[in-house]
Amino acid sequence: MAKVDVTRTELVWPGKYNEDGTLKEVPRVSLPFQVIETVNESRATREARKTTGMPVFDEWQGTEGDSFKDGWRNKLIWGDNLLVMSSLLKRLAGKIDLIYIDPPFATGADFSFSALIGESGQSVEKQASAIEEKAYRDTWGSGISSWVQMLYSRLTIMRDLLSSTGSIYVHVDPRTDTFARGVLDGVFGRECFRNVIVWKRDVAGKGGKRTSRQWPRNVDTLLWYSRSPNTWTFEQQYVGLRPEQKKPYRYRNTDGRLYKAVQLGNYTVKSIETMEQKGLIHISSTGKKYKKYFLDEARSTIDCLWNDIHGFGTSTASREIVGYPTQKPEALLRRILMASSKPGELVADFFCGSGTTLAVAEKLGRRWIGCDLGRWGIHVTRKRMLTIERCKPFELLNLGKYERQYWSQSAFGDRQREEQAYFEYLAFVLKLYSARPVPGMTHLHGRKGKAMVHVGAVDAPVTISEIQSSIDECLQINQRELRVLGWEWEMGIQNHMGDEAKKQGVSLRLLQIPREVMEQQATNKGDVTFFELAYVEVSVERLTDRSRRHVRICLSDFVVPQPDLIPEEVRDKVSKWSDYIDYWAVDWDFREDTFMQGWVAYRTRKDRSLPLTSDSHQYDAPGLYQVVVKVIDIFGNDTSQVVDVEIR
Repeated sequence: MAKVDVTRTELVWPGKYNEDGTLKEVPRVSLPFQVIETVNESRATREARKTTGMPVFDEWQGTEGDSFKDGWRNKLIWGDNLLVMSSLLKRLAGKIDLIYIDPPFATGADFSFSALIGESGQSVEKQASAIEEKAYRDTWGSGISSWVQMLYSRLTIMRDLLSSTGSIYVHVDPRTDTFARGVLDGVFGRECFRNVIVWKRDVAGKGGKRTSRQWPRNVDTLLWYSRSPNTWTFEQQYVGLRPEQKKPYRYRNTDGRLYKAVQLGNYTVKSIETMEQKGLIHISSTGKKYKKYFLDEARSTIDCLWNDIHGFGTSTASREIVGYPTQKPEALLRRILMASSKPGELVADFFCGSGTTLAVAEKLGRRWIGCDLGRWGIHVTRKRMLTIERCKPFELLNLGKYERQYWSQSAFGDRQREEQAYFEYLAFVLKLYSARPVPGMTHLHGRKGKAMVHVGAVDAPVTISEIQSSIDECLQINQRELRVLGWEWEMGIQNHMGDEAKKQGVSLRLLQIPREVMEQQATNKGDVTFFELAYVEVSVERLTDRSRRHVRICLSDFVVPQPDLIPEEVRDKVSKWSDYIDYWAVDWDFREDTFMQGWVAYRTRKDRSLPLTSDSHQYDAPGLYQVVVKVIDIFGNDTSQVVDVEIR
């Protein structure tokens, strides 16, 4: 039984304390980040940065400067925010100036979204993926206590990321605000509490609320805390006057300006004489003097009741909607960022969803970091940033193989030192795939039905030579079916090895090991699904009417993974293969490092068209170039294809 400290008031929940009464520590693991894509920066610019001494990394070390001028690149990170934030501490502890988070509110909609299909723009509801469902279970599996634990562990790390003058705004609703306030008091201290802001997001009495048996739930709460009890950044915000506030401004000055007359109060005679000389004194018909306050200078101070920013229940806000159910209006984030951050300072949102915070930070000249667990949220945010005029270059990152290495060592031990741990890893993955281990083979690890199974390593992509060795071993034992399970893949492997295996008489299927495998709850077969890799077919078109160094890329086919697993209502709305594509980009000179977006095309909610042929690209010099094409489907999944282009 934990000992209770009766000298102070605190929020206690199951799991907060160990059995001996000590506070459970929040686990902190520092892992490297992989830069997987750079947006809005050409390879030439990237190379130029190297020559000028600015740091460029394919694994982010966090050593670039603290300003855009010094080489900072904004960052969009895909992954579990607890692990991401923990890994940020080494680089950014005490350096983030403002954090806004909009954590899950206890609704299943937190990980679902509305996907649009092809040119028709027909909408289908995409339900949460297995990894997102797991996150939802972790958040609400034990009711409010698990939500409190989720918030507590993350706020603890956010506190250490904040600068000495930094602030955090936590966006909650009436179901969670009381508990969030208790957690924030415990993490930051009651002396760091600054205010509660009530946001009236919708009008009262709308729809079913008209006949509800309670007061309409049309407000959210923003809890504002500072890192320090004594110093924080804040600049008061103002709005124009409402019509009723303008009524007293009924007098007209000699220059035509409207003003109101207010009693002078305790002004000295000398001050009044000075104001008279400046034309700031109004004299009534009785000769009494008043001070002039001009309408064009008048403004109203914004207080902690925000009822002038409309949610997405109004048509006026629809132009911002990106199909993300928890999306918040930009005006809301603009007010927060304007008040609690300065241009050039670093803003973070670790539940970034559709990227509203990041979009506003970009427009206001702030540096930013965003993180989300969902692939779709990352994809929507990337497209959203591309629509911003003169958006600065930014990077997409994840923890990639380092997260898998950490998981593997935690679950099975160090593979390099313990051979048994490696076999435990293989047995674990094979069990989830419903395959049984086979002993005595070098490259073949299991069997499922008539098919042999090869399992890729945790920390390396499956290579063409690796698959060929598995095919050779299949032929040696007269087996004609091979299934290869992998975390990552050598580029171009799907197109090349599919045809090669067929020539050798082996039926080959390449299957993705999903990230869900790393979750503790994924311990039984059937808990996760191994999807086949998507297939994209591209061709290179040389422009004969120009220099031979001009080429463009054409998409000619795209097959999504496991089409039979796509909901029937989606398949019924798809008329051609390109309907599954939402976005595609080309890196004209891939160098086995970070994907550099050289050309990009994507659908928007307003413009559903999508070109299947890129603009032309001119190479400056002869040589053999590796071109990588990245395609993202309507659910946020991506696949790549590589082609070689020889320029003479």
